[in-house]
Amino acid sequence: MKKYKTEQEEFWVGDFGDKYINRNRSDQYLASNLNFFSQVLKRVGKISSVIEFGANIGMNLKAIKLLYPEIKAKGIEINKEASNELSLLIGEQNTFNTSIFDCDVSAIEKSDLSLIKGVLIHINPEMLSLVYDKLYEASSKYILICEYYNPTPVMINYRGHENRLFKRDFAGDILAVYKDLELIDYGFFYKGDPAFPQDDITWFLMKKQK
Repeated sequence: MKKYKTEQEEFWVGDFGDKYINRNRSDQYLASNLNFFSQVLKRVGKISSVIEFGANIGMNLKAIKLLYPEIKAKGIEINKEASNELSLLIGEQNTFNTSIFDCDVSAIEKSDLSLIKGVLIHINPEMLSLVYDKLYEASSKYILICEYYNPTPVMINYRGHENRLFKRDFAGDILAVYKDLELIDYGFFYKGDPAFPQDDITWFLMKKQK
């Protein structure tokens, strides 16, 4: 069995990750994602390609493909069952069943948009800089991060598990490192929205200036 770098990877590649799949495949979730991305991406104009880090079964990419029917989508997903389903949506050649840490993004054609949604919160904080590097390297123009926000780093209990969910200012981290990135839009979606709920997601859209 493959040895992973962190306990969080082991968590998502196993039984918990398998069970997570079915919690996020509803028509309501897809409708909420359509509303989410139609608003979040209104500043980007035309994009022809996207890569998602931690794509799971592709509910985010499915919404984006409905909004941009001709877009080329790629996804990185550590869980085997989820990646199998993801490949049915975007094709085996565009699906990378691997840890984000192990994925060689330099060997993948850059995309107009690199996306991560609800994944940075589950990354071991000591490994975040590596993920930031990969998000940056994979993008030719835009980076979109959608996560729980907190002004200072904090760990909170996640479904009875410790050291599985961390909140912080992820966008602030990235903008502090990559000086050519410009924050062009940001916002918040509330879990109590009566029509299109999201899980208290704060999102940040950044653009490369060179």
